[in-house]
Amino acid sequence: MSAEQIRLRDDPRWYTPDALPAEFRAFDTPIAGLCAGSITKLGLLDLTFAPSAGATRIVRQSLHGPLYILRPIYTDPKRPDMAFIYALQMGDGLVQGDRYRIDLDCAPGSAVHVTTQAATKLYRMDHNFATQMVNLRAGDGAYVEYLPDPVIPFRNARFYQRIRLMVAPTASVILGDILLPGRVAYGEAHAYTLYYADTEVTGLDGTPFVVDRIKLAPTAASPRSIGRLGPYDVLATLYIVTRQLPARQLSDGLHRRLASQTSVLVGVSELPNECGVAVRMLGSRSSDVRAAFSLAWNETRLRLIGAPAPDLRKN
Repeated sequence: MSAEQIRLRDDPRWYTPDALPAEFRAFDTPIAGLCAGSITKLGLLDLTFAPSAGATRIVRQSLHGPLYILRPIYTDPKRPDMAFIYALQMGDGLVQGDRYRIDLDCAPGSAVHVTTQAATKLYRMDHNFATQMVNLRAGDGAYVEYLPDPVIPFRNARFYQRIRLMVAPTASVILGDILLPGRVAYGEAHAYTLYYADTEVTGLDGTPFVVDRIKLAPTAASPRSIGRLGPYDVLATLYIVTRQLPARQLSDGLHRRLASQTSVLVGVSELPNECGVAVRMLGSRSSDVRAAFSLAWNETRLRLIGAPAPDLRKN
């Protein structure tokens, strides 16, 4: 890690999202013992990818704290050049005061899939909150998938996530997110305090294309109310940011492919500025939603790169 990176790492502005929602500023209270963002609570993952010798390689990396990765693997027989990255975290989940920042820079022509080894657990938080920032840059001709396993919020969890995608005109990015209700077997369905996720898509020059926000605060308004989750418990979103196919063509194809998933409520919408498609899914069971999610990922892959979704070998 360079001296400049160390200097930035030690600056709270580097790992704390700017313009935090007021709800989180109200929770920004001291923690007994290790303070927010202290050495064991600060997770940084900074990776740069570029094509080299017929495959995409990590050409620069910087890791700190609870976040680390396994060695890249090349598991897709249809895309042997594509690097698959499994991100892990020590401690099995986020706790109060954790501050995570993930930076992924994908050079022109890169082919990258980033996922997690297991679900992300958000533990009980009696003080403060946890945050995660993800900044993903995709250069010309890059194909990038960021598909972490589901998030499981425990009772009283408070979590803010901000994802920023910076996408070149000829790049394609698939971004997915699945939120489970919590530890249902322990009577903790939507017992978390606050789940907040902001997603922003821009061009490489910063021109804004898409802004999407998901906010669930069960203590203030029931997630099962009309306009939120209704009678469902599991929420999933798949963002497909691409100009390589007309948005209407991709949207219609996904509609047809997902019509058979009768146990899941599915909506497919064209994104603003003709930059792709968003798929929102609601279901009562995790298995149903994950099956529909995988179906949508597979269909998108077939249309964009002519290759089906590979087996990620997590079971």
